[in-house]
Amino acid sequence: MSVRQNMGYGLKIAKLPKDEINAKVVEAAKLLQLEALLDRKPKQLSGGQRQRVAMGRAIVRQPAVFLFDEPLSNLDAKLRVQMRLEIKELQSKLGITSLYVTNDQVEAMTMADRLIVMNAGVAEQIGTPLEVYETPRTLFAAQFIGSPSMNIIDARVKGGQIILGDQPVAEAIGSDGPVKLGVRPEHLVFDEGGPISLNIKMAEPLGANTLLHGTLEGTAESFTASMQGVHLLANKQSQIRFGIQTGKAHLFGSGSGLRRTK
Repeated sequence: MSVRQNMGYGLKIAKLPKDEINAKVVEAAKLLQLEALLDRKPKQLSGGQRQRVAMGRAIVRQPAVFLFDEPLSNLDAKLRVQMRLEIKELQSKLGITSLYVTNDQVEAMTMADRLIVMNAGVAEQIGTPLEVYETPRTLFAAQFIGSPSMNIIDARVKGGQIILGDQPVAEAIGSDGPVKLGVRPEHLVFDEGGPISLNIKMAEPLGANTLLHGTLEGTAESFTASMQGVHLLANKQSQIRFGIQTGKAHLFGSGSGLRRTK
């Protein structure tokens, strides 16, 4: 079928008059910038154009809710960014509640007004994207939101301090004992006397920042740090020390995995 026939198919099944079907299709095509493509067949369309046609089929029916089930998973990286913007803009124009399912953290962070982090059928946390990012309720939510993922390491609380190895790394609340310490790569700061020593195995220069991947000194635990700018390490086995930005350490129960609040 042509784009026009595809977009009007649901209305045809509902036995709407042809004139009404055509008017709704043309209106949706204008909104989706598909007017010049109405007589093309699917094989003549790009991946992004096909996605817009699929949205057009839904729009013409004037639904109460849109359900997007990983709509961008088959598109290349550049087109995914473009389609994210288009879907967000379209949803804003139409004002229709949309439930958007994705495994892509960037999509979830950039598109959601309200975010539900699901784990094995259970809602681990519900909130705005920034709420989930800044105060994750569980270890799963902490590691799912954010790219690269939050570093999680074994530590302990003693006398109001988070202790990693033998060194205090940040202030802590709550009772003494073992904890899981979470710190995002972007919240580490270079510090020659810092308590976190990272043995670098690989550097990923991304332009605006560089990801440093390695292991914590004396352990086999994987760890990632993000430094602003480009850092080309001559020796891939370089050792760099870091501290944690004030207020950016996250503590979770060692057994429960729940965020410590007291």
